[in-house]
Amino acid sequence: MESIITLNDTLDTATFYGVNNQNILCLKNQHPNVRVVARGYQVKVTGAEDAIARFEHSLRRCEQFCIKNNTLSEPIILQLLHGEQPQETMHDHLILHGVNGKSIVARSVNQQRLVEAYEDNDLLFAIGPAGSGKTYTAIALAVRALKNREIKKIILSRPAVEAGEKLGFLPGDMKEKIDPYLQPLYDALQDMIPPAKLNEYLDRGVIQIAPLAFMRGRTLADAIVILDEAQNTTTAQLKMFLTRLGINGKMIITGDLTQIDLPAAQKSGLRDAIERLQDIRGIAIVEFNQKDIVRHPLVKQIVEAYTSPEGCKKVNVQKPGGL
Repeated sequence: MESIITLNDTLDTATFYGVNNQNILCLKNQHPNVRVVARGYQVKVTGAEDAIARFEHSLRRCEQFCIKNNTLSEPIILQLLHGEQPQETMHDHLILHGVNGKSIVARSVNQQRLVEAYEDNDLLFAIGPAGSGKTYTAIALAVRALKNREIKKIILSRPAVEAGEKLGFLPGDMKEKIDPYLQPLYDALQDMIPPAKLNEYLDRGVIQIAPLAFMRGRTLADAIVILDEAQNTTTAQLKMFLTRLGINGKMIITGDLTQIDLPAAQKSGLRDAIERLQDIRGIAIVEFNQKDIVRHPLVKQIVEAYTSPEGCKKVNVQKPGGL
């Protein structure tokens, strides 16, 4: 008889099948009584009914492991098929496994607070300095929800306002003008989703990355929506964005109130929203600080130098020696 097994569409098939299909060949070799042809998300299996059932059971075990850990190899397959539990890289405060099984974890107290607040709130504000992991943690939560089928889409957005530059002065068409503003979001996604799967999600619109202006008129249901660099929104822009929230949706707004690039006379929409919404049930505000900075050690000192009134005086300038 012949059976068609359909794989979970959250699975990255390139990782699952392995280089030159080595993983699926390994699996087939452990079940010599069936003939297997795999293409995309469908695996055609030919053989006796009981042999097909045993193969599908093995296939599903490998599939579940690969979805959870984003990695699969011949040694892992053999362990799974022999009833052993492969050694998983486990950490406290694990959010998900990224590309090649990399553990994406909440690395600071306030990152952990954001993960906890996510469970009980549909709208979250993550406020704090550069390098504190606000956006990275938010995107990790969104990718985990997508893998767990809790949502159907991830929508990532940023206002196209940076350090005095204007889109009209940048070269290229609209996409080429916008992409530099959105690159940090791509960088985080590339850490968490294998390239082929990420391209598939982008092509299908499962993951959408767009500037804030493209949000007008939409209702964002069954999705996690992340607005990054929200300190550069006006009050009207942020109100427009917040009112896009739909059924079974969550929003995470991130920003740094010390890096506002709006004209001096214009109040940040992020600051205004925090003042207005802080006491509403279902909305959480998590404030990050210098202790949460997880970039190069110098970044923490740079942030402290710019935020402390005595910052410049504390810097010990080493002049080069010479005659």
